[in-house]
Amino acid sequence: MSSISHFQPQTLWQIFEQICAIPHPSKHEQQLSAWIQSWAQTRGFDVKEDTVGNLLITKPATAGMEDRKGVILQAHMDMVPQKNADNDHDFLTDAITPLIIEEDGAPWVTADGTTLGADNGIGLASTLAILASDDVAHGPLEALLTIDEEAGMTGAFGLAPNWLQGDILINTDSEQEGEIYMGCAGGIDGNARFPLQFEPVKPDYQAFNLSLSGLKGGHSGVDIHLGRANACKLLVRFLLTMSEKYDFHLTELNGGSLRNAIPREADASFVIAQSQVNSLKQDLADYLATIQTNLQSVENSIDMLLISPETFEQCWSNNCQTAILRALNACPNGVIRMSDDIEGVVETSINLGVLRTKGTRFEAMTLTRSLHDDGRLEVQTMVESLFKLAGADITFSGAYPGWKPDTSSAIMNVVRDTYVKLFDTTPEVMVIHAGLECGLFKTAYPQWDMVSIGPTIKFPHSPDEKVDVTSVGQYWQLLVAVLNNTPCKN
Repeated sequence: MSSISHFQPQTLWQIFEQICAIPHPSKHEQQLSAWIQSWAQTRGFDVKEDTVGNLLITKPATAGMEDRKGVILQAHMDMVPQKNADNDHDFLTDAITPLIIEEDGAPWVTADGTTLGADNGIGLASTLAILASDDVAHGPLEALLTIDEEAGMTGAFGLAPNWLQGDILINTDSEQEGEIYMGCAGGIDGNARFPLQFEPVKPDYQAFNLSLSGLKGGHSGVDIHLGRANACKLLVRFLLTMSEKYDFHLTELNGGSLRNAIPREADASFVIAQSQVNSLKQDLADYLATIQTNLQSVENSIDMLLISPETFEQCWSNNCQTAILRALNACPNGVIRMSDDIEGVVETSINLGVLRTKGTRFEAMTLTRSLHDDGRLEVQTMVESLFKLAGADITFSGAYPGWKPDTSSAIMNVVRDTYVKLFDTTPEVMVIHAGLECGLFKTAYPQWDMVSIGPTIKFPHSPDEKVDVTSVGQYWQLLVAVLNNTPCKN
């Protein structure tokens, strides 16, 4: 069956199918926002939009529950736009195509060569489904739908105090059923810029384009500990070796597309002395065989393709090229430190997410995450020192705080106890190594009691993204029951 609308809860899946049909990559949520506002107004809900584009939809308490604490259901409207290299999908105009697959006899939903947007489309659909339902008991209810969570948390940064009235916030953006999140990492973006210097290409040079593809990629927070390869790092390592061995000059270097996604692909254009071409091809074959062997347990589709394109008139100077490649090769990437307090949780990490050649300059973008501000600062200063030593100008922006766990949280206890009653098992109470908006919400609403729950979503931020249909049903059961069990006002 090709349609996902037959799954239960049916209203949730029908809404998610509609969300998939409307383009909504980060910073381009306007079309989806307009649909949501029309959807809400048609059903008689009060809906407001703030100055940055966040939406607030309110629904009165069901009869007999007016004395409960107000609950805010929160989701973000944007999705990460990632696709395979051979896919011509346009995220600004094309609908996402959900596909039903089966794993171990259970149904999952994925997409056709692109990210699915289950992050956070399922949470968004569940929020709207709760609003649409006539048989879900709840106290005073608000739905907070934010913009640009994936590319800058603009909506959370711009949230004004006193706009919402609720006491409890349930974030729907976590990605493992059976886990309750009560804390998350903070983060900061780094952007290093190198000025490029050029020299003429010699007559006896031959031009090539080299691409590295086939990696799994993934979320630079929740997947960073899986040992998945970074296409930028793998390609740079080879290019540096070749530049120190041969008469070799880059003309362009690019990789990745988002600072919060592990790069799956990277490519470079270069020229090399014709007399050294055969040796380079042999080195390339040897390098590819080495990384395929060494990474086969994690990456089973690595490929490197060398083609001869048009000629180039100029190339990077040797000093410029050496400085950039050495800095990128030395740049830390992956897990920096595991938490001492929470077993199995990453404390601090960094993702070398994007490489870009832009005319007369080259840029490298990183995202550092940490559960502690000092851990984030330690890596930030390390990266800053490295790139400044290499002659780059580096700036940091978009810093957002982590969400400090509150072990006395009343709503966390409600969610945990409700889960035990529903499923006869105790859920894990966790801290996630990813950026949830909750930390920023605490700035404007320090009194909020917050928790994050969600279904099982695998490999978000990559075309392998998929959501477990069974877990969506369990998540829905939990959400409905929690709304029915929220505490009364003092």
